[in-house]
Amino acid sequence: MIKATPARVSRRVIAATVAGNALEFYDFVTYAFFAVYIGKTFFPATTPLTSLLLSVAVFGVGFFSRPLGGLLIGVFADRAGRKPAMLLTMGLMTVGTLGLALTPSYNSIGVAAPLIVVLCRLVQGLALGGEIGPSSAFLIEISPPGQRGLYGSWQLASQGIASLAAGGLGVALTSALTPTELQAWGWRVPFALGLLLIPVAVYLRHSMPETSDHDAAVKGKSGPSPLRQHSRLIMLAALVVLGGTVSTYVGMYMTTYAIMTLKFAPTVAMAATVVSGFTTLIFALLGGWLCDRFGRKPVMLIPRILATLLTYPAFMLLVEQKTIIALFGVTALLAALTAVSGAASLVAIPELLPRSIRATGMSLAYAVGVALFGGTTQFVITWLIDATGNAASPAWYVAFTSAITVLAMIALPEGRDKTV
Repeated sequence: MIKATPARVSRRVIAATVAGNALEFYDFVTYAFFAVYIGKTFFPATTPLTSLLLSVAVFGVGFFSRPLGGLLIGVFADRAGRKPAMLLTMGLMTVGTLGLALTPSYNSIGVAAPLIVVLCRLVQGLALGGEIGPSSAFLIEISPPGQRGLYGSWQLASQGIASLAAGGLGVALTSALTPTELQAWGWRVPFALGLLLIPVAVYLRHSMPETSDHDAAVKGKSGPSPLRQHSRLIMLAALVVLGGTVSTYVGMYMTTYAIMTLKFAPTVAMAATVVSGFTTLIFALLGGWLCDRFGRKPVMLIPRILATLLTYPAFMLLVEQKTIIALFGVTALLAALTAVSGAASLVAIPELLPRSIRATGMSLAYAVGVALFGGTTQFVITWLIDATGNAASPAWYVAFTSAITVLAMIALPEGRDKTV
């Protein structure tokens, strides 16, 4: 099999990776942005809080299948190649999203409705768990010398594109539809539009070259397990993912938080998501550019330390002010710090792993970190706000997990000059 070389990389190859990744994250995070409406559709309860808690709990279900997807599809990517693995994840995401878009409400089919939604979330989680490793490995393997950070940062930048698109649609829908229309069918529109774009991403991915080294994968089968040999690195990587994951999903929760806790209008709340997506896109690429020049560790560490120190004061300002400027400012601050640090992290982890297990190791580190904390973040902070009566309590969770991540980042080796 012919492998891609930096000299032969085209913009179409980058577009294929970014488009597929963005679409998969778009489908996954759209659920978070419309959690209030999904909760009322599939999880009717005696109080709005209970309905919301059930909805965000099912959002978390999608995270628990990620480690399985990371292991199975990661191994497949290291054995069969990055391209077939990324095509497989697109197929799985299509199935999960189609189910969410078409499932009738609880009032129509009863308990079957939430059961189907749970199954769809599990399939989506399987897909995303298997997407991160192959696509991250592919981006750094096709990068020209000295530009691994910039190329690899498109992994996180594509997630910013997903949030930007989902938030933009949310603003348009909440502006154009009445609350009744939005609840009845409007929230399904973003899922349907995502489905229409998936064939384009699949077509682009079919044209991608291959970067995996089959000979290295075969050699990796003999001797001690390469995964076991690099278990410490993978464990550290999962802790590195932890802080960025919690910050990211607190940011995604801003729409629900702004509506339910701060009592902003849905259009304003959705606009905060647009701010988050745009900020993530720009600052992820900035983080990739910076880590090519100054190394991975300082670019990972400094923003994460700032997030530890600044998130609580920022939330207190938002709670006291309750203005649009404060909402957008806090959302942008959290997104910017997370994007710069996260972009460097998602480059550092795969480049430290050998090519023969790169997709598997990256998938496991990311999926485990996200499954343990990303999947529970929205449930935890919804519960914290209710239990403490403190609207700024989500910041405690961000600060605590960021502090753990800082220690893991310090222990992680520098990989900028490593040959991949």
